[in-house]
Amino acid sequence: MDKDKNNDKKDEQLDPFRQQNTGSNERMQEVSGTAVSNDRQTLRAGKRGPLLMQDFHFYKKQSHFNRERIPEKVVHARGFGVYGVFETYESMKDYTTAKFLLEPGKETPVFVRFSNFIGNRGSKDTAVDIRGFAVKFYTEEGNYDSLALQFPVFILADSMKFMDVTHAAKPNPKTHMPQATVAHDHFWDYVISNPESAHMVMWLMSMRGRPRSWRMMEGYPINTFRFINEKGVATFVRFVWKPKLGVHSLLLEEANLIGGVDPDFHRRDIVEAIENGVYPEYELGVQLIAKEDEFKFNFDILDDTKLWPEEEVPVKLIGKMTLNRLMDNFFAEEEQSAFNPANLVPGIEFTNDPVLQGRSFAYRDTELYRQHTANYEELPVNRPIVETAHNLRDSYNKYPIDMDTVHYHKNSAACNTPEESSPNEGGYENYPDNLEGHVTREHPSDSFQDYYSQARVYWNSLTRPEKQDLVESFSFHLGSVQDKTIRQKNVEFWANVDKEMANQIAKNIGVGKPQNSHVKVERSYPSLSQLNSPHSAMTQKVAVLIGNEFNGKEVQKTLDVLLQNGVILDIISDTLGPVIGKDGTELEANKTFLTVHPVLYDSIYVVGGESANKVKFDQYIFDFVRMHYLHLKPIGMAADADSYILQSIMNNMDGVILATDNPDFTNQFIDALAQKRFWNRT
Repeated sequence: MDKDKNNDKKDEQLDPFRQQNTGSNERMQEVSGTAVSNDRQTLRAGKRGPLLMQDFHFYKKQSHFNRERIPEKVVHARGFGVYGVFETYESMKDYTTAKFLLEPGKETPVFVRFSNFIGNRGSKDTAVDIRGFAVKFYTEEGNYDSLALQFPVFILADSMKFMDVTHAAKPNPKTHMPQATVAHDHFWDYVISNPESAHMVMWLMSMRGRPRSWRMMEGYPINTFRFINEKGVATFVRFVWKPKLGVHSLLLEEANLIGGVDPDFHRRDIVEAIENGVYPEYELGVQLIAKEDEFKFNFDILDDTKLWPEEEVPVKLIGKMTLNRLMDNFFAEEEQSAFNPANLVPGIEFTNDPVLQGRSFAYRDTELYRQHTANYEELPVNRPIVETAHNLRDSYNKYPIDMDTVHYHKNSAACNTPEESSPNEGGYENYPDNLEGHVTREHPSDSFQDYYSQARVYWNSLTRPEKQDLVESFSFHLGSVQDKTIRQKNVEFWANVDKEMANQIAKNIGVGKPQNSHVKVERSYPSLSQLNSPHSAMTQKVAVLIGNEFNGKEVQKTLDVLLQNGVILDIISDTLGPVIGKDGTELEANKTFLTVHPVLYDSIYVVGGESANKVKFDQYIFDFVRMHYLHLKPIGMAADADSYILQSIMNNMDGVILATDNPDFTNQFIDALAQKRFWNRT
C-alpha cells in the first residue's frame, strides 16, 4: 500500500524513528559519531601479533552484537507482526463510550501479532498448537489491546494454573524434547489431572489446531469484558474476529510435512498476500449479554472454559480489520512489541472473570522481565499515537529527555500538572460494581465444574470428516505417550465426551476400551463446524506443472480465469525461465521441482509437456498428483495431461476436473478450488 495515501497516523508517527543506513553518500560512523576507517580487520601488535585492547571499534562492534537479542517470551515466543487499519461499521454508542467504535466509517490504525504458544522462537509455524492473535488498536484515547486465541475457550478456568499448564506443555526439562508439540507424557498427564482442560483440548485436537493460514483463522479474546455506555449501563461482551476467507485447515500429515519443508509457512503466506495486495481481512464481532441476563444460561458467562454459543448469543459484526503493511524491521517492531489486556480505553472494562484478572498482571510483568525496563511502552511500536504526560521517570532505555523538575502528584509548584482528567474529559473510570462476600478460593459457580457438557456439544457439532480427523489427531498425539497408564487414563477421560470416540482412540493407541460413558448431552450447533465457514477460490495457491510444447490457447485461458478469481499461481517446471507452447505462447517458470514441494500448494493444474529429461519430469508430476489426491485437494488436468491420472475401481476421481471434451472446465475448476477438500474421495 502507498504509504503516502494510507492516512495512517501510526505510520506517520513511526517516520522519525526510521533510519536509512545505506545509500550512495552514506559513510560508516561509530555510535558516538566518529568516522570508521577500517571495519574489516582488528588492530594487532604486528602482522602475527595479538589483538590490542585499544581497538575500541572492534570492542563496540562485538559487544553490541553480543547483546543483539533479548530473552524470548516464555510462551508465544514464535511470532510475526503486521500493520493495518480497523474500520467501524456502525455506531456502538448504545453500549460503549469507546470512541473508536462510535462513528460508522471511522478508521483506527492497528498492529497485529500472530504467534504460537509452545515452541521456541525458531520452531515451526504449522505445529498443532494454541495460536495467539493479538491486536493493538492505536486509538485517539490511547492503546487498546485485544489478545485472542484461535479457539473460543481456554484450557484453564483460573489464572493460578498459568505456570502449570505451560510447564506441562513445554519440552521435557531433562532432554528438552519434543519441541513445539504436545505429543508427550507430561501434557496428557496434565489434561487428565485437570479436567477443565477437556473442552479446549477438543478444539486443539480438531482441525482448528492446524490453520491453513493466519488469514483463515478466527480469533477469540476468550475473556468476558464489559461495555459501558454514556449512561453508565454495563453490558457483558465477548469479542470474536471472523476471517473474510472463512476458517480452513491443514490435514495432520500436511502440517507435519510443511513444518519440515517450510517452517515459515504461515509467515511467508501472509507476507506474500500483503505484497500481492491481497490484504487479509477480518470482521470484528461482539456477543452481548445484558447485565440482568447474567445467570440466564446453562453456563457461567465468566468461565473461560465455556463458549457462548452463537445460536444462543448471536454475533453482531461491528467492523472490519484490513492488514495492509509489513514491518520495516522484525526486531524493532515484532520482537519488541508488547500487549497487555489491561490496556483499556473508556467504555471497555474488566469483569470478575478469574483468568482475565490474572492476565492483567501477567502480561506486563513478563515484558518488564524480557525488556529489562519499565519504558518498553515508549518504544515506537508500542507508543500510543496520542500525546502522553506522566510522572514516571528513569529506568533502562529512557531516551526521551524529561525537562520537568517537578515530577510528583499532587503539586503546587507546577499548578498540579500533569493533572487528572474527569470522566467527562475522557478520563478512564472504573465501573462501580457491587462487591461483597468472604475471602475464598472457591469457583465463582458450580457450573465451572461441568467439564464435559460443552466438550460433548463440540463433538456433536462436527461433521463426519471432522470427527474422523479429530480421532486421528488424538491418536497421533497420545500414540507418542510412553506411559501406558497415562494412555489408558486418557481413554477413560475422553469417554466422558464420547464413548465411541474413546473406543476408536483406544484401539489406535493399544490400550483397553473405556468403562465409563459420555455425559447425556445431545445439543449441537452448526456454527462450531468449520465446514459451514465461507468458501471461495480467492487466494488459493495453485501449482501449474508445465513443460514445453503445451497447448498455449487452452492453458492461457485457464490461467487468466484463475487470476481473475484471485488465485495465486506458481509456474513450476524443471528449470527456471521461459517455457514455450506449441503456438509460441511463452510463460515464465518462477519455481522448479527442486525448490518446491507438493504439500505447499492448495491445488495443482497439471499441464505436462516436453522436457530434456522427460522421465524425471513425469515423475515429479506423478508425485504432485499422488500427494494432492491423497490429501483430498482439487486437481485440474489440461487436455494433454490425462495420462498423469487414471480412473479405476480404486479411486472415484472426486474433485479431479478434466479439461478433455469439457467446455466448462475453468468454471468447474474454480468451484473445486472453493470447495478445498473432497471428503468423499476414494
